[in-house]
Amino acid sequence: MSDKEQRRAARDATKARLIKEGELYRIGVLAGKHNMAHAMHPDMLLHGAVDLAVGTVQSRLAGVIGGTAAAAGAGGLLANYKTIMPIAMSVGSFISRKRLVKPAVGLGAVLAAVGAWIYKRKQSGSL
Repeated sequence: MSDKEQRRAARDATKARLIKEGELYRIGVLAGKHNMAHAMHPDMLLHGAVDLAVGTVQSRLAGVIGGTAAAAGAGGLLANYKTIMPIAMSVGSFISRKRLVKPAVGLGAVLAAVGAWIYKRKQSGSL
């Protein structure tokens, strides 16, 4: 094989490699474009905003309750009532100002009924 043929073979191999790299790059750009189009749908935006809000609330409550109190369950929660009472008072004040007492009581009753139903299901072993 002559020197000219070796250079031509090396050039062809480099050309084939560059073409494959270009195809992969174009596929990556296309995938990114489709991901952005999907992420910009209103339902995906709302889902992301809700996830962010839930994460923020969880981290704030974990900071208020504290690591050991959160692990202790209700006992730790009651032991830390001095920290939680200002938050409970502001939530109660908001509910009364916006005249949401009846809906809040109804929601509490529904949550209590669901909690009792789950508790009974766990006790019977079917959950």
